[in-house]
Amino acid sequence: MTQIVQIPLWLLLLVLVLALIALWERMMIPSVRWFFRRRMEKVVERLNKKLDVPIQPFKLARRYDMIQRLIYDPQVAQAVVDQARATETPERVVFEEAAHYAREIVPTFSASAYFGFATRMARFISMALFRVRLGHFDEAELRKVDPDAAVIFVMNHRSNMDYLLVTFLAAERSALSYAVGEWARVWPLSRLIKAMGAYFVRRKSRNDLYRKVLARYVRLSTDNGVTQAMFPEGGLSLTGAPAAPKMGLLKYLIDEFDPEGRDIVFVPVALNYDRVLEDRILINAGKEESRRFKAGLGVVARNIGHQLWLRITGRYHRFGYAAVSFGCPLSLKEFSTGRAGDLTMPLAEELMSQIAAIIPILPVPAVCWLMLQNTQMTRAEVEQGMARMVTDLPMAHTHVPRDDQAYATEVGLRNLIERNVLTLSGETYSINPENAELVNFYANSIRHLMPDALPNDSAAANGISAPAGS
Repeated sequence: MTQIVQIPLWLLLLVLVLALIALWERMMIPSVRWFFRRRMEKVVERLNKKLDVPIQPFKLARRYDMIQRLIYDPQVAQAVVDQARATETPERVVFEEAAHYAREIVPTFSASAYFGFATRMARFISMALFRVRLGHFDEAELRKVDPDAAVIFVMNHRSNMDYLLVTFLAAERSALSYAVGEWARVWPLSRLIKAMGAYFVRRKSRNDLYRKVLARYVRLSTDNGVTQAMFPEGGLSLTGAPAAPKMGLLKYLIDEFDPEGRDIVFVPVALNYDRVLEDRILINAGKEESRRFKAGLGVVARNIGHQLWLRITGRYHRFGYAAVSFGCPLSLKEFSTGRAGDLTMPLAEELMSQIAAIIPILPVPAVCWLMLQNTQMTRAEVEQGMARMVTDLPMAHTHVPRDDQAYATEVGLRNLIERNVLTLSGETYSINPENAELVNFYANSIRHLMPDALPNDSAAANGISAPAGS
């Protein structure tokens, strides 16, 4: 026992490294985790005193524990058995597939990352790119919402900026858990979105097992009062107009809803922009049945570089206005009272109707709609048209910058001239036929609010027409 054993130096170093790793895993890591866990709990305690809707314990659970809870859920377990029988695959293999889906769906939420970094970054990016305005906002109605209810923000989907814009505007109310699709994974937005606790959704998946895992995660989150945000349209609008709702996530929320239990309150949210960063990409995607977005890392890097160059040379200015309106909360308990059968479709239609009704009217969409009525207009005629719009649509949420119609007209026309969407000849503005699709795209965002649904014959004569179904 006391004999000296000679070993090579490299082997001694290897043994020491392995011993240190074991010491770290057994003693240091639990202590470090406890330390940061305690810090997080203190941060959350302070935040919950400020937030209208406190952060729920379910959202703060360890990701590993949430994944285990999800994959051992009785309904997921039954789905595993059913899939194994249907495909004649060993249950263990199907179980691992379900575990893979759970790891993909369950987010990693950090209160410090969300409120310390993500919301600040969302505010910085939003304010750097747009003049952000809060449209309709009935604070009294929002404060009437039952604090024990699960609050779901439902919104139209115009741009990937939607995530950032709503996040920082709702930061004083609660931390939002987004359902994000494939398009939201584009770098660099995907990094920031993941830091917000978003969960990824395979919108086109027809796999029954995947859908069951997703449905159970949504159900568990809702039952535990997690504040969520989702897009009923299921994806970005390719025409600029509000799209028909998809039933998936809403059905997951309605299925197994207990009117005697925790209420679910939907808050309609409407967004609009003077410039959608992906407008040309979306228009091109709308021409293809595959709905593929041709925008890779190179396109993103090139656009960022261009904007940095404009800032360095002193020629940069923001892309106009971005506005968000919050509608009247809708209680699922109240909505379901006296109704029989599946509520998914009636609820989806009601929510999209409320969202469409409060979409803000901004300078660029307003100018585009006016130009579709009369493809050649002077600045004075555009200004008169915008003034009539405010008068004729008293219920619409029209944003007039500085309460000055002349300035609103200048903002809209300047934005479109700089992008070569309109051309100026003498004192007359005309639509550039090469960019006529952009005029339609922005006009579509408010077309449903207007008394005249379609452009007149002069617009059609210039090759500019509303898309089918608008």
